[in-house]
Amino acid sequence: MPKPSKRIKDKWRMKSWFNVTAPSCFGELNIASIPCEEENKLIGRVVEATLYDITNDFSHQTIKLYFLITGLEGKKAKTIMKGHEYSPDYLRSLIRRGASRVDGIFNVTTKDGFSSRVSIVAFSKGRLNTAQKKALRKIMKDVIEEKAEKLNYEQLCQEMVLGKIGSEIYNLAKKINQLRHVGVRKSKLLFTPQKPAEKIEAEEKEVVPAQ
Repeated sequence: MPKPSKRIKDKWRMKSWFNVTAPSCFGELNIASIPCEEENKLIGRVVEATLYDITNDFSHQTIKLYFLITGLEGKKAKTIMKGHEYSPDYLRSLIRRGASRVDGIFNVTTKDGFSSRVSIVAFSKGRLNTAQKKALRKIMKDVIEEKAEKLNYEQLCQEMVLGKIGSEIYNLAKKINQLRHVGVRKSKLLFTPQKPAEKIEAEEKEVVPAQ
């Protein structure tokens, strides 16, 4: 007597689709749609997008954004910005022979208790000496620390990504030497008031490209 055949489950059909939205500082726009069988597996996933996906400005394709899913409202996945960075190709395109590059890396805490590591870069039109580089780094440090004290995390994210912080540093530092570019090339969330830093690192289950 033949054995009854087992019904094969179609795991793909069992999955539900969730719309991933950017934080309010980026307009809560839909940045991706993700299939998932169990809702709790979505929490902690990281979704990658570009600033172009939010602004529709073609020049913003060079800035990558990483959003950490923190909660669900029905089929809507809410996020915070986990970090951002210039694309490697864009960073290389800023390098010029006969010019100087100055980097500054700073850990800052916003007024609502979020801690981030912020990497700022400046490219000059000519060579900078040691004293000029030191003065430029001090301006970077003063500006980013003052911003963090005054702004909440979402406001800081917006000003880092959209270039406002870079513009302020540029305007203060141009008296040192002629500058070609100043910007926050990378940021990384280290700590949130709700969760310890090790929890944030542990929850980075995978990076999902925007769809």
